[in-house]
Amino acid sequence: MKSFLLLTLFFSISMTHAATPEKPNIIFFLADDLGPGDIGPYGGKIAPTPNLDRLAQGGTKFTQFYQAAPICSPSRCGLITGSFPARWNITSYLQTKKGNRECEQADFLDAKAPSLPRVLHQAGYTTAHIGKWHLGGGRDVKDMPLFAAYGYDEGIGTWESPEPHPDITATDWIWSPQDKVKRWERTAFFVDKTLDFLARHQDKSCFINLWPDDVHTPWVPGEDDGALPKGDTRKKLARVIVENDKQIGRLLDNLPPNTLLIYASDNGPLPTFKGERATQLRGSKLSLYEGGIRLPFIAYWPGHVPAGKTDDITLICGVDMLPTLATIGGAQVPNAPLDGENLSAALLGTPQARTKPLFWEYGRNNESFAYAAGRDRSPNVAMRSGNWKLLINADGSDAELYDLKTDANEEKNLALQQPEIARQMSEAALTWRRNLPKLPEPKAMP
Repeated sequence: MKSFLLLTLFFSISMTHAATPEKPNIIFFLADDLGPGDIGPYGGKIAPTPNLDRLAQGGTKFTQFYQAAPICSPSRCGLITGSFPARWNITSYLQTKKGNRECEQADFLDAKAPSLPRVLHQAGYTTAHIGKWHLGGGRDVKDMPLFAAYGYDEGIGTWESPEPHPDITATDWIWSPQDKVKRWERTAFFVDKTLDFLARHQDKSCFINLWPDDVHTPWVPGEDDGALPKGDTRKKLARVIVENDKQIGRLLDNLPPNTLLIYASDNGPLPTFKGERATQLRGSKLSLYEGGIRLPFIAYWPGHVPAGKTDDITLICGVDMLPTLATIGGAQVPNAPLDGENLSAALLGTPQARTKPLFWEYGRNNESFAYAAGRDRSPNVAMRSGNWKLLINADGSDAELYDLKTDANEEKNLALQQPEIARQMSEAALTWRRNLPKLPEPKAMP
């Protein structure tokens, strides 16, 4: 705790003597497996979140934000590349080479893919990745690119990354009791590293992916975890959420001037506690129903992003971050096929109508993909166009059509009542799915 206070004091004093860069700092805080029902700004009551409430009161809350997948690696791929993740053969969470082949996916994100940090770096930004990566590295994958290949000046990763930090990777696994930084201290550790990076680069515009691994299970809220009930309980989650909120407060209290801070989640929650964590939206992590992909997104930039506003109109997605943040940072959007679009005007207060539909896929086969159970198990392809959302299996079966304006919980399937809309969207979704690149066959050994 003393180190936190000293760092905060140093940062606050030194910032008063630094010139503010013309281009805004951009910090993207990506919580892990956090649902809208976990936090106060979206009506969550699991634990008080006064700092996230403060963030929303000082910024704009979006209610129609989607990630590019209902699971971590592909959703993160969408944020980095501005592309639907299957374009880069990322279809599920990255794991062992054998498991990746069974999921019909690559072992890591291709460094040739469009890259938001690279785009901003080329525009003069100093860039860092701090926290969970999960786009290559860990297990038996050893040939992944380093952070620099994607345009980062510095990289501090967890175990599932090309450059795991020794203080949080004492063993060959995601976390362990032997780690110097304990499980419940990790978000504070990542915020420390973020503030240190900002303090060391006060004369530059900084882009930082701050991607902690909370509130992903297991929930280990403190040294007294052994005295609490076994398993991942609501009480344990509440304490993890409180810590997450505390660290957002530290970040807010020490932000340099002219900084855009975005708070979002990578995919839906699991377990959902009977839908509470998904605000009763159907689905969860691993599902293409709303509860798996429709998530919190709060933008905060005093003097630029309107304070205390809720945007219920703009349909925004993780794949939009590359063109949107590149525009805000004065960078050149790459001349490459992107699925995202520039929605910077929406962040700055003018809701926008989307010009491109959104597509998702999750579930290449029945053997390697874990699905949400029962009613939350979705077909494996989805599309949203306007207020309409279609779900369908890649073989053309089980089409479901919902009007999300009147039925956000996806309870009334209108495929039979609206056959022409269902037909047109099914054709578009299946054509998109068929045209996705196939994973190249592995080269034969000489």
